[in-house]
Amino acid sequence: MQRLSYTEVMNAEPAPRRLDVKASALHGAQLEGSEPLSNYERLAADLRDSPADLMLKWSAKFSARTGATGGADPWLQLQVSTRFPLVCQRCMGALELPVAIEREFRFVASDAIAEKEDDSCEEDLLVQTREFDLAGLIEDELVMALPLIPRHDTCPHEVPMSAVDADFEASNVKPNPFAKLSSLVKGKDKN
Repeated sequence: MQRLSYTEVMNAEPAPRRLDVKASALHGAQLEGSEPLSNYERLAADLRDSPADLMLKWSAKFSARTGATGGADPWLQLQVSTRFPLVCQRCMGALELPVAIEREFRFVASDAIAEKEDDSCEEDLLVQTREFDLAGLIEDELVMALPLIPRHDTCPHEVPMSAVDADFEASNVKPNPFAKLSSLVKGKDKN
């Protein structure tokens, strides 16, 4: 498990995969980092050839806030920014989409509590653990930020609105079967 120095912002490159949520919140841990987008395999699979130098920046601030029961609930404020290299589905050209995510999460003790409180609360809920996967959360948030149909607001060049291929049209012209029959009948009349 990664040990944190809680007195200042910790530079953690890449994002930790195992954090103690309660300890991080009680000490007000602040982590930040910058790492290649290619570190996130599920995300990289959905992107156009991701350049190795394409980076994402993230910061995570843990805190403890007084909850409804009077106890201290752990919270996480997450910020992530990057650019997605995609293919525009309208013009099929390269599209680089800037992404900025800013979310807050409240941690609860169990899945049952999260399920019970999910509909009645405004914030997003996560289950508290001693081995919290911050990198996994960052990747989940980025995957959810991917557009279903990536496209430019205005494509950089004219987009053809019809697909007509003269060679295709010419190859689909078939002779009339009755024209062949007609030529046979005319041939008999000459005899």
